[in-house]
Amino acid sequence: MLDRVAEAIKCEDYRMAAKLLKPLIQTDSKNPWVRFYAGRIKEGLGKREEAERIYLYLLPKTTNPKLMSQIRQGISRLEVAARSQKERAISESVASEGGEELGVLILEPLAPEARQEAAKAFGKIMNMDAYTARLRLPVRGWRLYRPGKIGELDYYVSRLQQVDIPSFCQSLSPIDAIEVLEVHYFQTLKPQVRVRCKNNAGQEGGFNFSWEEVSQRVIGRIPLFESVVVWDARRNIKRKTQKQDSVPFCDLHLSDRNCILRLSDRTYQFQQGVTFASKPVSLPLGEQDTANKSWHYLTKFLDETLGDRPMQDNFNSFAETAIDFRETLDRMALRIDLERRKPSLWDRAFQLYSGLHFFRK
Repeated sequence: MLDRVAEAIKCEDYRMAAKLLKPLIQTDSKNPWVRFYAGRIKEGLGKREEAERIYLYLLPKTTNPKLMSQIRQGISRLEVAARSQKERAISESVASEGGEELGVLILEPLAPEARQEAAKAFGKIMNMDAYTARLRLPVRGWRLYRPGKIGELDYYVSRLQQVDIPSFCQSLSPIDAIEVLEVHYFQTLKPQVRVRCKNNAGQEGGFNFSWEEVSQRVIGRIPLFESVVVWDARRNIKRKTQKQDSVPFCDLHLSDRNCILRLSDRTYQFQQGVTFASKPVSLPLGEQDTANKSWHYLTKFLDETLGDRPMQDNFNSFAETAIDFRETLDRMALRIDLERRKPSLWDRAFQLYSGLHFFRK
């Protein structure tokens, strides 16, 4: 009977092969050849995942050289078919409108208890071992996993979402097109809000908006680095770059206007416009100097005014993954004006983080 099953498979008559194999499954289900042909029929009918499970189950349990060879050939065929299908799907996605644009793939955090199972699926999709895959999956905030053509990234996001791994991709060109206004100070707070600001082109002027237009806030601290002299273990003098300070930023998103109002304690002119410190406020330790006091009063006012709006505050964990992609960040427009001796990727990383939230619904 197995010879007839094999002959039907050779003729690609998989339905006949299944009919012939059915009584053998009922009477001799532990026979490895019966199980192998069951997998071979699944493969022929296009049920590749089921066939792969059977092959992978049988391979370590098989000692028959002929059967072992056929199982390996089956696994190899499945790998070739999966690779071909993947390449075809990616090519079609890249060829679609806008598919050639540069974008980024973002992994969203997983619950720690879901990470181990997700790593197996992630490793299979991304062609890596489960241990490495587990290290790539975030549990705190967003992770910039890879840049690439948006069509290709779309393919990976669809595969990841099928296995419940939260992710998304975003083209970079819309982020560069957002108008970023550097707020110098608030001129009025009601009945309409008016700020003095500077636009992308460096032009200064006034801008009116209402608090209802603010869809969310994005906050973060961008580090400042300096070259310092230190002693090494052998008491030799050497120079190294280390973090000296960090600058707080707060972005107000006006989604309907494709605009971001960007505030920072380095560019905000606290001596101008509206005063926010109407009464004494107890400040955290380390925020006793004038600039920190003023920034604290301003952010406290925004907390009270926009308390019902979402606030995104996981910038630092995201930036630690983003700064590894220098070439991608360097392509982005720089919308942050900090006095530095050397440019820093952290500035563009904040622009990317805020821009991703701008379009992430």
